[in-house]
Amino acid sequence: MNSILPSASTLAVGARPARPNVSVVMVVYRTGEALAESIRHVLAEPLVDEFVIIDNGSSSRDEDMLRSLALTEPRVVLKQGHGNIGFARGANLGASTAGGEYIVFLNPDANLRPGCVAALVTAFKGQPTPTVVGARVLNIDGTEQRGGRRGEVTPMSTVLTFGQFTRRHPQLAGFEIHRENEPLPRGPAPMPTISGACFAMRRRDFEALSGFDEGYFLHVEDIDLCWRARRAGGQVLFQPEAEVVHLGHTSQEHPLKVEFHKGVGLSRYFIKRADSLQLFAAAVALAPAIMLMSIFRPLLWKMTGRPI
Repeated sequence: MNSILPSASTLAVGARPARPNVSVVMVVYRTGEALAESIRHVLAEPLVDEFVIIDNGSSSRDEDMLRSLALTEPRVVLKQGHGNIGFARGANLGASTAGGEYIVFLNPDANLRPGCVAALVTAFKGQPTPTVVGARVLNIDGTEQRGGRRGEVTPMSTVLTFGQFTRRHPQLAGFEIHRENEPLPRGPAPMPTISGACFAMRRRDFEALSGFDEGYFLHVEDIDLCWRARRAGGQVLFQPEAEVVHLGHTSQEHPLKVEFHKGVGLSRYFIKRADSLQLFAAAVALAPAIMLMSIFRPLLWKMTGRPI
């Protein structure tokens, strides 16, 4: 998890708990207007003892807002000046800066609902090491967002889901990655993969996995973390009682650039987890198709009127 980072400045003021119980880590990069609202919801959560903000690059207006916040809010620790080091590397920097026993990773365009943090933390009781607990991710209208809970992400399931084959052919429904249409469990339930928009880990679990794999720049690092947690003998849980509203698509980066990083991340992930020559060859062979599908997803969204 530890890496050599460019020089950065840390800004914090006031007295924080000597041993924070819950720390929220947020990586910020050109988020736009959604950022202030997301921060407001974090600070309104009474269980948050510490709020670490890693600013990978913001507008001058947002930079000033974040500096002013760090000077007036004792719970806020702000790191700026290191440049855009990517999400995985930024999140690891946030986790190493944070002091909480529990670390909640939250996107800067996601708004915590009341009780979300408490539900995430209580889900760890009696769970093995390492455990990842993901929140129920909602759209603005209260419906469950696509991608909040997912099945096993493999080359085959990705191609069939991205290509909408699982929707068009009922016999392929078992390969569908997304599970938001399944009945909602009554409590924390095992799930192969959860969303990185809002999830929590115990500090010792995160450190046991050496944090995020910094080989991912943007996207797929959450999928990789879930896979490594399960491979290490732990588990991934979906906590339906922890709710967060995720705006999504607020980044001021061009959508094609964002999807390009997703395609690169998926290709890297499949090659990384290939445990045989045959699977490695298949992952390499499918990489161009996965890249193309990722890049053209924004166009397909507009054509079909629904996320893919």
